[in-house]
Amino acid sequence: MLRFTTAGESHGPALVSLLEGMPAGVPLVAADVDRELARRQQGYGRGRRMQIETDQIEFLAGVRAGETLGSPIAMLVRNRDWKNWLDVMDPAPREGGEPEQRRRAVTRPRPGHADLAGVLKYDRDDARDILERASARETTARVAAAAVCRRFLAEFGVRIGSHLVHLGGIDARPPAELPADLNAAADASQLRTLDPAAEAEMVTLIDSAKRAGNTLGGVCEVVCDGLPVGLGSHVSWDRKLDGRIGQAMLSIPAVKGVEVGIGFTAARLTGADVHDEIAHAPGRTAAGNVRRRTNRAGGLEGGMTTGEPLVVRVAMKPISTLMRPLETVELATGAPAAAAAERSDVTAVPAMG
Repeated sequence: MLRFTTAGESHGPALVSLLEGMPAGVPLVAADVDRELARRQQGYGRGRRMQIETDQIEFLAGVRAGETLGSPIAMLVRNRDWKNWLDVMDPAPREGGEPEQRRRAVTRPRPGHADLAGVLKYDRDDARDILERASARETTARVAAAAVCRRFLAEFGVRIGSHLVHLGGIDARPPAELPADLNAAADASQLRTLDPAAEAEMVTLIDSAKRAGNTLGGVCEVVCDGLPVGLGSHVSWDRKLDGRIGQAMLSIPAVKGVEVGIGFTAARLTGADVHDEIAHAPGRTAAGNVRRRTNRAGGLEGGMTTGEPLVVRVAMKPISTLMRPLETVELATGAPAAAAAERSDVTAVPAMG
């Protein structure tokens, strides 16, 4: 069974990813991971951090001569910005009451962020102890683990792609038939959308939000093709694939909603307009010689894959760090104050995909 865990803070020296359960003999080189790390950094509306970091993977264990060994795969991505934060993030104690750490303490928690709940849960007086780990920078280590898994799936002809379908109130209208190489087509757009007209509107909206010190959310669609029938299970709640996908997606910072197939739209329709009719399809032996006439279910029924493309949409709220901050309180006194503001993106929705 595959399992991964990550470690590291946003402005610490590095991020670490540990992946267990990968079989031996899977072809893997640094370029396989670096490509996905670079895709994570793209997208119009990203902040200055993306100009500082050039993420590159270092394999520490589990890979030799371009192949996995079957042992745990340990990976490291260094934070170039670490040198600018050494006085604040140095693990070693400092003489004289740690003046730099105190000066850059975060004592005005941001609405919408983990700041307040975290300092209360862990009894801290500086929200930096929370926000450094809660930062979306942590997803760099997840992308590294996912890139290895993607390389493994490619051995079985499984393809995963994504594109942006909504941003800040503007819907994209992708073609009825998605490109065979969805990622290549989406990556050609600075917002990873397949609708050039909507993209132009979205860019204007992002520029306006930036001038206003505001942020924007949106929706990405992920499509996975080539999956066999029956992945997941109908037997137990924790083995249902849609439930497991939902948990994974909702663990991404700022993600607030997930739908499979037509998702919430199904609640507004009748059964006859929702369920995918089944037709005989000779030659599709791996799928029981049948196919679905439509794919409103998004490739999942009863917690199991149907053999149709797996389609998941993920909704990301606007980022909680605003350059024109909302109201909050000082942790020590409870006095009204403007929330802390640190370097941030206007939107990270294109990178989420």
